Amino acid sequence: MTRPTSDIPVHEAPAPPGPRAGRAIRFLRFSIGYWKGDSRRQAWLLSAGTMAFLLATVGAALAVNAWNKYFFDALSRKDVDALWYGVGLVLALAAISALTAMGLLQMRMLLQVRWRQWVTRALVARWLSERRFYQLNVVGGDAENPEARMTEDTRLATELFVEFAVGAFNAVISAVTFVGVLWFVGGAINIGGTHVPGYFVIACLLYSGLTTAAMLWLGRPLVRTVEDKAAGEAQFRYELTRVRDSAENIALIGGESEERARLSDTFRDLMGRWRAVIWKQGHMTWITGANYVLAPVAPLLLGAPKFLSGEMSLGSLMQAASAFVQVQIALNWMANNALRLADWFASARRVSDLTDALDNLDATIGKRGTDDTVSIGVSPDENVRLVNVSIAQHDGTIMIEDADTSIAPGEKVLVRGESGSGKSTLIRAIAGLWPWGAGEVLIPKDARVTFMPQRPYFPLGTLRGALLYPNTDREEPQERIEDALKRCGLAHLAPRLDSEENWSAVLSGGEQQRTAFARVLLDPPDVLIMDEPTSALDEASQEKMMSFFRDDLAKTCVIHVGHRPGLEVHHDREIHLLREAGGPAFAEERPSGISGRLWRYLRKRRPQRAAA
Repeated sequence: MTRPTSDIPVHEAPAPPGPRAGRAIRFLRFSIGYWKGDSRRQAWLLSAGTMAFLLATVGAALAVNAWNKYFFDALSRKDVDALWYGVGLVLALAAISALTAMGLLQMRMLLQVRWRQWVTRALVARWLSERRFYQLNVVGGDAENPEARMTEDTRLATELFVEFAVGAFNAVISAVTFVGVLWFVGGAINIGGTHVPGYFVIACLLYSGLTTAAMLWLGRPLVRTVEDKAAGEAQFRYELTRVRDSAENIALIGGESEERARLSDTFRDLMGRWRAVIWKQGHMTWITGANYVLAPVAPLLLGAPKFLSGEMSLGSLMQAASAFVQVQIALNWMANNALRLADWFASARRVSDLTDALDNLDATIGKRGTDDTVSIGVSPDENVRLVNVSIAQHDGTIMIEDADTSIAPGEKVLVRGESGSGKSTLIRAIAGLWPWGAGEVLIPKDARVTFMPQRPYFPLGTLRGALLYPNTDREEPQERIEDALKRCGLAHLAPRLDSEENWSAVLSGGEQQRTAFARVLLDPPDVLIMDEPTSALDEASQEKMMSFFRDDLAKTCVIHVGHRPGLEVHHDREIHLLREAGGPAFAEERPSGISGRLWRYLRKRRPQRAAA
């Protein structure tokens, strides 16, 4: 049985840590794979380049700090030549600082882009493999809107973490470097007869500690509110997309008012979440606003006594003040980035929720290919075989029990049953979409399986591409494509084969279903699985589509779920799902066509005769 393939490499996520590990930590354990495996050389080169430019940037800042002493000492001496030399020196330092800043920016952004690329590919590959993208919709859970988690949340989670790693490393290096400058330049002071060495450093640490503690205390509730805001944004985008995708149905039903009210409620909730973020961030502005004014002034006040007494030159005072600000910025780095940290935590947790949902999905399925799943295997002959197949809901409730049958090449089987008996679920299990249950579905070796749902899928692009999907690269003669369209009653679409349209919106329901039959005529499969593929067709069109079974699809094994009258004559036999009272359904074989009508008549008469 052939499976869809992708050119995106699969990066399997590691087993999740224990339940006590936070979701942000689980994101890091998953995404750290970029620095392992095939991508590790690129990852470490970009990381090393970023750190090298960061060290150069700190070195340039240290040179500028030393320039402060030279320039202001020359200014206090009124040394014109030294002042002009200082101007030339600062221009050179500006050029060096610009060069290192540009290099740091480019290396950092390259690292962010490459890491995001790896994480996105890993998530998409895992989401698309083993039909998880379909099964995740079935089980639901906390990973709604996976597309937002793989795009915007992944971007924020990777970009912000790189910014934080660079910022934290810069803060540590800057703090260590400029604390040394403060210690030696600021010197000691005597307070009430007590000799206090490095008093600039002590004052800077106390000042930074107080402001950081205040910022963290006020900013701690911000993480939850930012996460709630991000979830609200994703929900609003999802509802807008849903309205767009269902625009025709909503317009026909006249549901604009209801949708407007729903969107208004969702947006009102989103604005409430934004107000919560604004309110909590406003609290933090008390500290940042005051610090903006006090941070440059505090070192000048600390050094004023030594400057006035002549123990410190003007250049030394300005150098110490510059170093004080650098240390204070470094030590307050986390507090100053509280909002961005909250954004990162929110995004990392949302990405982790998706990986957790995929892990939980695998747990509900069990180990693929074991007795805990409906496994897809290779048939010993040319027949499609169901061997003791039981179908369950994802919560374990049995829907269909012990189905056994064999379908020969070219045989046409109609699956029927009352609503809720599990018809569509059964054929999804045969197609490999539904793993919950037990038993084996055996498909002939190298057989090509095609699934035809009630609502066909149309990829973005041309009608030609939609007709050749999923093998859009293959060459197909123009005459053959036009003939398939004509036979399916779609000759009027032939001139538009190379037009790019949103075909799922342009074509009517009946045209979409006839296009699906044209797709099958162009590339007949070995096994065709159909789920109500003629529900939107009139009886004449249905009869025309079913006539293809005798000629074009004579060698194709067809498994067809359908309930409309007139389908029996086009099939060799029926599988009827009968639901027992309070229990699962079981499959009963019935002949089709004229013999099927006679069989059903005799079955109906048998209870009457018994009663007589």
